[in-house]
Parts: sequence; structure tokens; C-alpha cells
Amino acid sequence: MRSPWAREYVRTPKAYIWGTEPSSFAREVSELLPPAARVLDLGCGEGRDSVFFASRGYQVTGVDASRAGLRKAERLAREGGVEVRWLPGNMARLPVEGPFDLVYSCGAIHYVSRRERARLFPKLKALTPPGGYHAHIVFTDRAVYREKGEVIDYFAPEELARAYANWLILQREEKLIACAQDGTPHRHSVEELIVKAVGSGYTEDDQTPLWE
Repeated sequence: MRSPWAREYVRTPKAYIWGTEPSSFAREVSELLPPAARVLDLGCGEGRDSVFFASRGYQVTGVDASRAGLRKAERLAREGGVEVRWLPGNMARLPVEGPFDLVYSCGAIHYVSRRERARLFPKLKALTPPGGYHAHIVFTDRAVYREKGEVIDYFAPEELARAYANWLILQREEKLIACAQDGTPHRHSVEELIVKAVGSGYTEDDQTPLWE
């Protein structure tokens, strides 16, 4: 899989492609969290959502493959007077250990191949104790539009929800979103999912809950 955005971050060191205000999804998810929650933001890009979570008093770790993006993110955090732990790395090979009260991604995990996702989701679940949350927005294959030569392994219908079949689904929505990042107005089909961990834990490969 290939994301073009790392190249765009290098090309625009002073500008924030996605803006500096948090996404509406981050605002919504933040209302679920307890004070001082530990948050893992996967594919954090230029850092707008990570910085927002930190501004709410949460302990935030932002992971992204682009060092140029993380430099922007670090600047944004500094300007906002907050601290975030920034880690360069491939989200499919997580350079972190839990626990995290929230594992979050906004438009990132579809850049992980389906084969790698089969291993990634169990690892993400293992980072989260009972009562914790995962929240993701992914591109689906209902409406495909390729920007700037990107290569995406689009999520199939129900694929994301099936990855969390043994968690409590709090919110699931499929919709079309407008975009014009490449200069041409278009739409992407996305799935939003917010889930909550239940029970006492999972095995390493997450094939069966430990409490069964």
C-alpha cells in the first residue's frame, strides 16, 4: 500500500494540508474518555487530532510513518502549549506498548494491507483494557477515488465491524464524504466505528476471549 501524503508533507513544510483544527470525529470520541486518558493516534499525520486530545489533558502518543508530518505535528503541539509523544514508524509494526484507553485512527488504517490488518487488529486490541475504546474511520470500496497515485486496500462492507465482533459496538456509520485535496471535488465512501472493550482480555492472537 502507498500513501502520497508523506510526500505532500515534505513538499509543504510550512502549511498544514489538513488544517490545524481537530476533526469532528476526534471531538466526538473525546467525550467518551476519562480524565488523563492514554490515547494512541495511528497515522497521526500533521498532528491536529493528537494535539487536540492533548489539549483535553490526555496522555497522547502519535505514530506516523512520515517524519516530515511529525515535524509539523511537533510544531503544532509546541504552539498549542501541549506535550505529545511522537513516534516515527509503520503502524502495522507498532513501536508502542499499552495500555491505552483509546486507540484512534482517522483515515489511516486503509493504507495497511488486508493481510497485515489481520495481524494488526489483534495487536491493537491487546493494547486496550476492558472499558477502553477504539475509534476508526476507514475508506471503503463503495466509492473509490484515487488521489495523487495512492494505493489503498479498501475495506469491504462489514470488514471493520467484523474485526470487533467480540467488542461492544457503540456507533457504526457508513457514509460519503466530500474531498478536494487533489484539486478535484470528489467523494470517498467511509465507515466510522466506535467500539468498547468488554470482558477481561484477549489472547495474543485474539482468536478467543480469555473469559470464555
